[in-house]
Amino acid sequence: QVQLVESGGGLVQAGGSLRLSCVASGRTFSSYVMGWFRQAPGKERELVAGITGSGGSTFYAASAKGRFTISRDNAKDTVYLQMNSLKPEDTAVYYCAARFGVNPYYSGAYYGDSGKYNSWGQGTQVTISS
Repeated sequence: QVQLVESGGGLVQAGGSLRLSCVASGRTFSSYVMGWFRQAPGKERELVAGITGSGGSTFYAASAKGRFTISRDNAKDTVYLQMNSLKPEDTAVYYCAARFGVNPYYSGAYYGDSGKYNSWGQGTQVTISS
């Protein structure tokens, strides 16, 4: 199991950008599939994006496609979420999560199965003003 710590959240105006970071510790980071999830008040937690251990394959929810980019630096045990063209509806607490996996590709259903992630960060608040 890995320990995860997110950072980078904040308050920005609509149309702005933020980059979230999630630093992992405790195990071989490259053996873990990473996901970014978010939860807005009164809503269920939802997948935003996912990335394989090598970083060679990614998945995006429809709401994130074209605006967000997930990436990772295994040398730094860190996964990132670059968020551009932010909208008020992106306001939420953002969480990174890890699950063991070494395949080169996974389906969206795999990334979105939040119950299968073994480790979660504490969350970072993202607030987009209109």
